[in-house]
Amino acid sequence: MDKKSFVFIEKQIRKKTFGILTTLNQDGTPHTTGILYAVSAPPSQFSLYFLTSKKYKKVRNIKKNPQVSFIIPFPHYCLRFLPSGTVTFYGKAKLIPLDTPEISELFQSKRILRLISMEVKQGTNVSLTFLKMTPNPKVLCFGVGINAMKLRKNHAKGAYSVIIPNGRLEKEYL
Repeated sequence: MDKKSFVFIEKQIRKKTFGILTTLNQDGTPHTTGILYAVSAPPSQFSLYFLTSKKYKKVRNIKKNPQVSFIIPFPHYCLRFLPSGTVTFYGKAKLIPLDTPEISELFQSKRILRLISMEVKQGTNVSLTFLKMTPNPKVLCFGVGINAMKLRKNHAKGAYSVIIPNGRLEKEYL
């Protein structure tokens, strides 16, 4: 498998559950927060999903401006002198109703996601909502799938991009 392909990157991000979501405040400054995520099931259109509370600033920001970025870190736990790898998505986010079964199913794939989605099943927290991020076709990557020694010699060679295939893109990007 080509380590600089979308198929490879998608496989890697499915192994993770945590990333950093950036929204825009009313004054245009960034608001950044850590958040757990789930990935749409293939062969459906590629999207990222988050479960959060409607009372958080990120939700208020998305209602006013849907433009977001999402970064998934890939730290080197043994080789701490190397910079973390990253996968960065840019795109738009929107609120999705909690009673969307397909999205609820995505949050059953990993233990931590099941734990946070238990409140949805129990119906105890009415302030929760799903967010759906529809990414732009171009995904920026750094260091993911790159040999650590090559990366150590030349950090610039760690940066590359992959393109989400047309069959997996939302209609607005075709």
